[in-house]
Amino acid sequence: MRTIKRAAAVVAVVSAVALTAACGSNDSQASSGGGQAQEKSSPAMPETSSSPTMDPMADLVGPGCAGYAKQVSTGPGSVQGMSEDPVATAASNNPLLKTLVASVSGKLNKKVNLVDTLNGGEFTVFAPVDSAFAKLPKATVKTLSTPKGAKALQTVLTYHVVQGQMTPDQVAGKTLTTVEGEKLKIGGTADDLTVGAGKAKVICGGVHTANATVYLIDSVLMPPSMA
Repeated sequence: MRTIKRAAAVVAVVSAVALTAACGSNDSQASSGGGQAQEKSSPAMPETSSSPTMDPMADLVGPGCAGYAKQVSTGPGSVQGMSEDPVATAASNNPLLKTLVASVSGKLNKKVNLVDTLNGGEFTVFAPVDSAFAKLPKATVKTLSTPKGAKALQTVLTYHVVQGQMTPDQVAGKTLTTVEGEKLKIGGTADDLTVGAGKAKVICGGVHTANATVYLIDSVLMPPSMA
C-alpha cells in the first residue's frame, strides 16, 4: 500500500482522538497577516485563482507524514488547517516551519518579504523545516540577515518555489524551473522523493494549501550558481 494511503489513515485516526490538541505558531502568525510591501527586486508572478476544493490528505507522501499528523493533529497548522489558507499564512501556523516563515516574511532580513507574492499565485513549494535551517553554518545565516545579504537570501528562497501546483506523481523524476530561474531536479519515486543535487529528503509532501502544494524537506536547497 502506498505511503499516501497509510499517511492518510494515520492522520484521520490521530485527528479523531485529539480534537482539543493545541497547534500553530503564535510567534509567526503576525508575519503572514499582511506582509510588508514587496521589494521591487522580488520576482513578479501572476495572480491565479485558488485550486478547487479537494481532500487535503489525498496526495500525502513521505515517511514523516505520520509524525507530522501526531505532532500537529488539529487546528490551522494541521494538514486540514493548512488547506484552508494561502501558503505563507498556512506556513505561519505550522510549528515545523518557523525559520522559513521568518525568512520569507521580513523577520530575518527586512529587505526580503515574499508573503504577498507567495499568497498571490499558485505554486509548488519545497519547504525546509526548522531542523534543515539548523544545519546551515551560523555565519551563513548571519550574512543572509544583513542588507548586503538580501539578494542572496531572496535567491535561495525563490529557488525553493515553482510556479503551478504539482502532485507527487507530477514532480517525481522531473527537472523543474524554479521561480529563481535555475533548474531543480526531483529524484526518486512519488512515494519516496528527493530534491536537488544534495538529494534533500521529502519528509512529508503533497500538503495542500489554498493556493499551493507543499513538500516539507530536511535540507535547505542551494541554487547551482551559489554552490
